Amino acid sequence: MKYILLLLPLLFILLIGCNDTTKEKEEQNVTLTISAAASLNESLTEIKDQFEKEHSHIKVVLNFGGSGSLQQQIKQGAPVDLFFSAAEEPFNELIEEKLIDQTNHANLVKNSLVLITPKENKVSSLDDLKNASIERIAIGTPETVPAGLYAKQTLISRNLWDSLQSKTLIRTKDVRQVLTYVETGNVDAGFVYNTDALSSSKIKVVEEISEDLHEPIVYPAGIISSTKNKEAAILFYEFLKNDTSTEIFNEYGFGTIK
Repeated sequence: MKYILLLLPLLFILLIGCNDTTKEKEEQNVTLTISAAASLNESLTEIKDQFEKEHSHIKVVLNFGGSGSLQQQIKQGAPVDLFFSAAEEPFNELIEEKLIDQTNHANLVKNSLVLITPKENKVSSLDDLKNASIERIAIGTPETVPAGLYAKQTLISRNLWDSLQSKTLIRTKDVRQVLTYVETGNVDAGFVYNTDALSSSKIKVVEEISEDLHEPIVYPAGIISSTKNKEAAILFYEFLKNDTSTEIFNEYGFGTIK
């Protein structure tokens, strides 16, 4: 009995230690929500998988969509830890409103815009979009989808925008929907990023759009100021800039910003 009484304090200490360890382990498990442009789907998914292998206590949830729509979600208080946009304008608005951390943001990659058609289509240039046989052209909604805005700027620069208003311009919720419409033959042509075109064997790239016809296509990323997981968010943000991520971005057709 005497020995049992002597062991009780030791057992009590061990139980407290186990509880503390369990509590500490639970506190270390973090879920990060990343809102990112739809055109980053494949590359960012691969980067996420690599990151989670190196940081097993952090789970990354990817929320893809049009950059303008994602921006509005953040402005309305959506629980997001990091925003990865396909354009500077919606991103800079969040910086101005101090919704993006002032010290943890940067332009990470760049892209280019291309005109695509179904493989059987005979369109060979931007000017062919005026042809009577071209009835439906898909673009991302310019107000919320950067690729759609770049497409609109391109058509205005080539004096095509006004003449194409008489055609059925199909506006989409994101650039990947444009790709789907072209793949399935629901439209005669569409504007997507080069990285989107590279992901599909069902379309034909008609023309890579000159950078002179639209604003620069750069992708800024930054941590949301209100994140409750800042340490983990910084880890992911820095991972996006390392050599592993750069190689993955390059494999999917993105250019590196020096």
